[in-house]
Amino acid sequence: MTEPTVVIAGAGLAGASVATELREHGFGGRILLLGMEEHRPYIRPPLSKEFLKGDAPLEEAAVHPDDWYAQNAVEFVPGVEAGSFEADAHELFITDDGGRITYDSLVIATGARARPLGVPGSGHGAVFPLRTQEDSIRLRDALKVGGRRVVVIGSGWIGMEVAAAARGYGNEVTVVGHSAVPLSGAIGRELGGVFERLHRDNGVDLRNDAVVVGVDGGTQQYVVLATGERIPADVVVAGVGASPNSLVAERSGLAVADGVLTDKGMRASIEDVYAVGDVANPFLPAIGRHLRSEHWANAIASGKVAAHAILGERASYDDIPYFYSDQYDLGMEYSGYVPLTVGARVVFRGDVEAREFIAFWLRNDRVVAGMNVNVWDVQDDIQRLIRSAERVDADQLADQDVDLAAL
Repeated sequence: MTEPTVVIAGAGLAGASVATELREHGFGGRILLLGMEEHRPYIRPPLSKEFLKGDAPLEEAAVHPDDWYAQNAVEFVPGVEAGSFEADAHELFITDDGGRITYDSLVIATGARARPLGVPGSGHGAVFPLRTQEDSIRLRDALKVGGRRVVVIGSGWIGMEVAAAARGYGNEVTVVGHSAVPLSGAIGRELGGVFERLHRDNGVDLRNDAVVVGVDGGTQQYVVLATGERIPADVVVAGVGASPNSLVAERSGLAVADGVLTDKGMRASIEDVYAVGDVANPFLPAIGRHLRSEHWANAIASGKVAAHAILGERASYDDIPYFYSDQYDLGMEYSGYVPLTVGARVVFRGDVEAREFIAFWLRNDRVVAGMNVNVWDVQDDIQRLIRSAERVDADQLADQDVDLAAL
């Protein structure tokens, strides 16, 4: 009897996590890891954080040393784009050469793609996306010159981290965002205001409630707003989010809704097919609904769950979504379920003005999310509070004299 073959379409952190977990738990079959990029799997946070700021070499972003793949019999195939698959034949079709790969289990790990600005002039060479290693290298080279006028379009996590990096190189920075407060979609207006003040204190010009209608790439480049204002720019960064790269799933008939829908074991709607990472929209038993996440912790967690499901074990996605950010002298960690924070009560512990605090989101007196800002070694306690789903007294939660672990 031949050993089974697992084909992983996508060689980012999620795909690598599947391969790693399979090998570490005794899978003896063939593993093919197909990547569109030429690089072996790497993690993306340093592209807008440590590497972009010049604090760490790009090599530190690698998931494994180069020789790990051969040592663990994981066949890494670069420069390959999956086209679609035939479920009955268990065959994956390759776009470039029309080749076919037979699988026993197929993992869709195609990630997400940066959203284009989609306005006139946005294809100009001085408009920088940020998704790949090449994007980050190119952007860092442009920023580290210093003394340039940088306009960041988008006031989400990527946009704000790029703004902080650009200021660190001594550039003049303007952030143009469509919302009234930066990061409000992720952490709400009150907490978004903390980051807005942080950036203003560091010399960033924030244009909120703004709509970009074009990039004028003539002799002098400008970002053009709907109001008619023209903001001069030497460097324009497109930080307007990402979309799940679900084309393989759509072409093949998988159930798709904001990514590939999966059950709690990362199983897609067709047998022997799984989805992980940014492209997956798994069902989370803890909140009784589907939730897609683009953060690196999700790539690891979903990859592990899929691997155990492939091994025939009972597997369920029960990790609490987690991410972190570093901007100037502010470091933060966040755990929780963003959809449950809408309309929730926010309780603070610590000094918000000094940017040393923990924020808790309470729904029906239960903690559904928590963010620590320049306060460390509390994530385990925050996650235990969320996981317990027990009612918590808000006054005790806010009282720094009450041991958080005791709650």
